[in-house]
Amino acid sequence: MRVIENISKKRWREFVYNHPHGNIFQTPEMAEVYKRTKNYEPISLAVIDDTDNIIALLQAVVIREKGILGPLSSRSIIQGGPLFVEGEEGIKALKMLIEYYDRIIRKKAIYTEIRNMWDTSHILNTLSNFGYTYRDHLNFLVDLTKSKEELWNNLSKSRRRFIRKARERGVIVEEITSRDLIPIFYELLKHTYRKAKIPLADISLFNSAFDILAPKKLLKLFMARYKDEYIGGIMCLIYKGTIIEWFVTGSRRHSKLYPSDIVTWYPIEWGSENGFHTFDFLGAGDPKKKYGVREFKKQFGGTMVNFGRYRKIHAPL
Repeated sequence: MRVIENISKKRWREFVYNHPHGNIFQTPEMAEVYKRTKNYEPISLAVIDDTDNIIALLQAVVIREKGILGPLSSRSIIQGGPLFVEGEEGIKALKMLIEYYDRIIRKKAIYTEIRNMWDTSHILNTLSNFGYTYRDHLNFLVDLTKSKEELWNNLSKSRRRFIRKARERGVIVEEITSRDLIPIFYELLKHTYRKAKIPLADISLFNSAFDILAPKKLLKLFMARYKDEYIGGIMCLIYKGTIIEWFVTGSRRHSKLYPSDIVTWYPIEWGSENGFHTFDFLGAGDPKKKYGVREFKKQFGGTMVNFGRYRKIHAPL
């Protein structure tokens, strides 16, 4: 077995799609999105055998903030990875992959965070031996195989009330099929992220995601409109029957129209009607810390899971 950086896209795509935990964040399509995003750098590695079959795969993205603080803010995120085949061969390949990755990433990022999307307790010892520390991190998953009526009844009373009020007051949700509205969605997001005091990716992430993923039906953008004004939106990633809440926003100026509530409910309802099996909220924070977003997500009737995260600091100073 050997580690390679120049991966056949066909084999890469097939490996991720056929893997039981394959997800959109580990696909070549997402690598291309990252490649076209300002201040993002994808790192894609695979372990192959002597017949060029992929045994393990890892895609990370190095993210830097703008300006002179860029080198001090560089972090590497591995979402939904690494992926590897079951058994001893897979674990051996995983070790090779992590060892190779660690050698190249310490010059690029101050830390790595592996964001789990399933139970990875069977590799905890392996990752610990490489210096990765586990920490709890919650998420909510909604079962979309339930009927629309059951999903609606699983919402908290307040969420049902707010969604009804939004509809009664004339808010409608539309699927956006043109990138012309990306700047409007981005402006709404900027206000949300500024309020939360967390950095927001450059608009090139949203443009490249729409250009690359939407034509392949791997992305949906839904926006809430009141009269002639867009007041909220949700960008969802779609892969193998799962809908992922990637970015969501609602105008605080229109809080009485409940844009965040209606745009969050819309893809859940849409997914149940169109044969999807899971709506993934993509994180609900550290259980030891108060987190208002977690309380909001909790009220949409999902099952709470704790798949956690791993972190390794490459530059302690």
